[in-house]
Amino acid sequence: GLFWVRSTCGDRSWAGSRISRESRSAPYVPRHRRIGPAPARDPSGMQPALVLTLLLTLLGFGCASYPPLPTAPRVDLERFMGDWYVQGHIPASAEKTAYNGVESYALEGDRKVLTTYAFRKGGFDGEVKVMNPTGTVRDRESNAEWGMKFFWFFSAEYLVAHADEAYSETSIARTRRDYVWIMTREPKISDERYAELAARVEALGYDTSKLRRLPQRWPDEGHPLTAAGDRSLAEATRR
Repeated sequence: GLFWVRSTCGDRSWAGSRISRESRSAPYVPRHRRIGPAPARDPSGMQPALVLTLLLTLLGFGCASYPPLPTAPRVDLERFMGDWYVQGHIPASAEKTAYNGVESYALEGDRKVLTTYAFRKGGFDGEVKVMNPTGTVRDRESNAEWGMKFFWFFSAEYLVAHADEAYSETSIARTRRDYVWIMTREPKISDERYAELAARVEALGYDTSKLRRLPQRWPDEGHPLTAAGDRSLAEATRR
C-alpha cells in the first residue's frame, strides 16, 4: 500500500511504499524477472531518471523552520496563464544549464493547471528537454499557492511570490528559499529590469549569489514554443 507523509519543509506531501505482512512473507523473485505487465508510463512525460533527480532535488534532506514567504495578494488565473520566458533562476539540478527556458500554463477547470516547461540543455543548439508537471491551486483566496506535481505521488510547493498588474512579470518561489524562477512575457529584458527583479527575490530572503541568468535567444526554430504557433506552449502540448 501507500502511506502519506506531511512535511513542514515547504513540500506538502508525498507518498512512499509500506511493506505489508504479506509482502514480507512472499517468495523471493530475482530482479531480472518481471511478473505481470510492464509498469505504466510516467504521466508527466519525463524520463524516470530525470523525474527521480528532480524529485530528490525538490524534496531535499532534513527539516528546518523557515519564515513564511509572502505571496501575491491575488492572482487572476486566467491572466496568469500562457507562456513565460524564464529570465533567471536558482535552478533545480535538471535545469542547471538551461537555455531558452519557457514555462507555460493552461487552466483546466477551476483549480488544475496544465504546465509545460521546455528548454535547451547546455546551449542554444543543445538538446530540447520538456517537462509536463501539473499544478493544483491550493489557496483559493489568493490563487498564489500551488502544488506542482512532477510525479504521480509527489507535489512540490510552488508560490507565486510576485505578479505585476499587467501580468508581464512574475517570480515563483518556495518557503525553503532553495529554488526560484524569475519570468517575463518578453523573451529579452534589459539588465536594469533584470536587476530590479533580482532585488525582489533578494527581499524574499534568498541568497542571490546563487541566481543564474538564463540565456534567451529567439527565434529558435527547433523549440517546442515555435512549433506551437499561435497557441501557447501548454495548450499545444497538453490538450
